[in-house]
Amino acid sequence: MLTAYATVAIFFVVAAGFVLVSLAAGKLIRPKPNKVATDETYECGEAPVSQAWFNFNPRFYIVTLIFIVFDVEIAFIYPVAVVFRRWVSAGWGLFAAVEIALFMLILAVGLVYVWRKGDLEWLRGTKKVEESPFVEPVRVVPRAPEPGEPAAEEAA
Repeated sequence: MLTAYATVAIFFVVAAGFVLVSLAAGKLIRPKPNKVATDETYECGEAPVSQAWFNFNPRFYIVTLIFIVFDVEIAFIYPVAVVFRRWVSAGWGLFAAVEIALFMLILAVGLVYVWRKGDLEWLRGTKKVEESPFVEPVRVVPRAPEPGEPAAEEAA
């Protein structure tokens, strides 16, 4: 019984030893890289002009998500459309048609929601601050002059 465990333990020790010896041999044999060139952010000979990070417009993500949803819809409806004639001959035609219509209705409601929200408009206008119900108008209160500072009327 113990010999079976010992055999498995020896197997794992030999496997770990093989991995460690292979890694050590690779480290000793391989050529040393030029650290100056590999530490650069852009290695193809041109100096970087600006930062590599930049912001994408969130509309790209929204349009992409909408595309993926409708692409998956086509992938789900295609097999049903292929076997629809067989379902009609088996007496399941009305059930299949209602199921397809309900599925498409749910996606149409989502499309109408996104459309009404304005996420499909590529160029949106900006709202003025006065039109926004969430922004309170800022009231400017004149500040009292500090001691030794001329008053606002005197400075003008």
